[in-house]
Amino acid sequence: MKHLFGLTLALLVLTGCSSLPSDNPSELVGYKQSGKASFYAMKYQSRTTANGERFDQGKLTAAHRELPFGTKVKVTNPENGKSVVVRINDRGPFIRGRIIDLSRTGFSAIGNLNDGVIPVTIEVVN
Repeated sequence: MKHLFGLTLALLVLTGCSSLPSDNPSELVGYKQSGKASFYAMKYQSRTTANGERFDQGKLTAAHRELPFGTKVKVTNPENGKSVVVRINDRGPFIRGRIIDLSRTGFSAIGNLNDGVIPVTIEVVN
């Protein structure tokens, strides 16, 4: 019982710790982050995302650990200057150093799918 109480308390504390200034996408405009981007494997096609919609590799969507669902983010590959705007509809990625998981369409707009992981900068645009 002590372990359950401790775990519950730890989860409550952690949910109160957020590095984002707001849960409202319009208040986050200009928020920037740099790291690495990856893309969803084909096995996730048509699975339910964290916001309840079906994942579609052909749409410009992405997963982010903290940004509110519906947030539009400009993702830029600094190596080639290419950018794409995607909508956050899922949670992840959960691999250290990766900040965003893109649909295949989103990833291929700014990088080569054969690379698998690329450096990016993201900026909230709505």
